Amino acid sequence: MRFLNPKTDFAFKRIFGSDRSREILLSFLNAILGLEPPYRMVDLTILDPYLAPKIQGMKDTYLDVRARDEQGKWYIIEMQVLNVAGFEKRILYNACKAYAGQIKRGEDYQLLTDVIAITITDFLMFGELADIVTKFQLRAETGQVVYSDDLELVFAELPKFTKTEQELETVLDRWFYFLKHAGNLEAVPESLQAEPAIVEAFDIANKAGLTPEELDDQERREIFIQDQRGAIMLAEQRAMKKGLEEGLKIGRDEEKLRIASALLDMMDDALIAEKTGLSPDRVRQLRSEAASPPAASPE
Repeated sequence: MRFLNPKTDFAFKRIFGSDRSREILLSFLNAILGLEPPYRMVDLTILDPYLAPKIQGMKDTYLDVRARDEQGKWYIIEMQVLNVAGFEKRILYNACKAYAGQIKRGEDYQLLTDVIAITITDFLMFGELADIVTKFQLRAETGQVVYSDDLELVFAELPKFTKTEQELETVLDRWFYFLKHAGNLEAVPESLQAEPAIVEAFDIANKAGLTPEELDDQERREIFIQDQRGAIMLAEQRAMKKGLEEGLKIGRDEEKLRIASALLDMMDDALIAEKTGLSPDRVRQLRSEAASPPAASPE
């Protein structure tokens, strides 16, 4: 067997947002939010479920998976593989838009209920933090007083998950392992078979169940992602090289000025310029600055 790579938006929405995905999404959300009995979600409705005919070519019908639980809370779940400009603001915008969009003008604000935006990234966002999952709420600047828990942003950084199959302990471990490695597997690992929802996720991700058009769409999406990653890496390398060259140039210029200043009492301006590579005008400026008395300090 061969499986779709869950880290692509096409596969992620197919696995977590189809009409078969209810138990899958319940298991994943309970795990990533750390919900234990009696607080675990037991039911939810997937909004605008993924339908294969709606997704053709490179354009996506839905950017994310959206669901609502039995208490009316909203969930926005998204996989992000590229750290593109404005990404963090888009996450916040979508969450705020979902929150404000629950009521119409004139309706009671008490009708508003929680919105939780969950984003899984295939890149590091908070390198200074060791935790894989990071949660944000509106809190006081000092202390732990929560202004409101209506809006919550949850980020899971896959690069921080490094456990092997033998080291998996929790349901969340198994989900992270699935997300990170399913695209490279040829069978469902034994350690993941204990979680029925993950077995179902593998079944949906099985490439044997895809049409030729869907396979082609998935392959082109993976090629697109790789091309974009390559472009980002190239831009970073060029920026680093440019910064290094500029730093070396600044260092060389500072060294020239230091040497020229030391030679002012021993050589004329033309000879200093010749020895250091500075322009004669720059050497004359240095001599003028050295001859000028320092400015008096204010009383």
